[in-house]
Amino acid sequence: MPLLLIVVCCINAAAKQFVVVIDPGHGGKDYGAVGAVTNEKTINLNVAKKLGEKIRESYGKDDVKIVYTRDKDVFIPLNDRARIANNAKGDLFISIHVNSVDKKNKRRTTIAGTEVYTCGLHRSESNLEVAKRENAVMYLEEDYSQKYQGFDPNSAESYIAFELNQSRHLDRSIEFATLAKDYLTTTADRVDIGVKQAGFWVLWATSMPAVLVELDFICNPTSEKFMASADGVDKMASSLFQAFDDYYSVVNGTGASLLGKGRGVQKAAKPKRQVVAADVSRREEPAHEVASDAAGGIEYRVQVMANDRALPANSSRFKGEAVSEYYDRGMYKYTVGHFKSRNEAVECMRRMRAKFPQAFVVKMEDGRRVDD
Repeated sequence: MPLLLIVVCCINAAAKQFVVVIDPGHGGKDYGAVGAVTNEKTINLNVAKKLGEKIRESYGKDDVKIVYTRDKDVFIPLNDRARIANNAKGDLFISIHVNSVDKKNKRRTTIAGTEVYTCGLHRSESNLEVAKRENAVMYLEEDYSQKYQGFDPNSAESYIAFELNQSRHLDRSIEFATLAKDYLTTTADRVDIGVKQAGFWVLWATSMPAVLVELDFICNPTSEKFMASADGVDKMASSLFQAFDDYYSVVNGTGASLLGKGRGVQKAAKPKRQVVAADVSRREEPAHEVASDAAGGIEYRVQVMANDRALPANSSRFKGEAVSEYYDRGMYKYTVGHFKSRNEAVECMRRMRAKFPQAFVVKMEDGRRVDD
């Protein structure tokens, strides 16, 4: 066997298979939100299976493994969905859902739009209500309190754990969520409601980047008709596939990230603005700075925010903190501190969470983020 062929074979054998877990929400006795002509569980499954087909058509089985939490109309408890994903050692978890509002809501038949969630702190009462509705599937299990260790979907106290348990996968979860939202807005022509965070149990329990997609509102007759149609299913699945395709190319090092791509922006058009800390920072702790020296310029920072647009140095969103900006995977990211050790950064992170509950530690080398 020629040497080149041997090398190629070895590389292919060593390549890690990417595992995407597709989670069609609800199922079986759990119909989810109900519309005039269809229901949430049916829409979720149709879009999920179409998404899987599109991934399989574009990627070989050796490259991407597709795992469904359900591939037919059956009831799967939330803890089993998380168990399936974790046992599969998933690299990405996509939970597909359909939104709705209370019958008393005056906007019930006109509200429309797609929103994509990552696990985190509820920023508004509406976010909390969406999480409560999706988590309420627990009530269909007789022993839900024991299974979920006393978690009550309608108790505000139960959601404290979601605020304290910020996953190291949050950053990439936000990246995929932004891509999914952008493509659903463009390819599927849905109204852009945004990327949000809330306490979804199934996202909290999965040990990988994870998002929950609310495709649109089934209580809106026009949106329901679109989601129930073959064309609507195909466009929504295509949107999620495009997001997956971009995300996969980035995490596997075969493409450059640009989260604005779904909005029709060309990759080369996004300015990769590198701003040194002095430009955006009023640093009060210069002793923690780490120069690019013999240690390879390695430092730890506390990331407090990510945004798809650059923020001014005096933005009120920084809450008076001295921040540094770096551009990574299509987003402008803002950090506090420059630390020589992870332990120092962790101490800072604990303080920062009083202002930024989503704060987490990142490792940097020569101004670029690297994995631990």
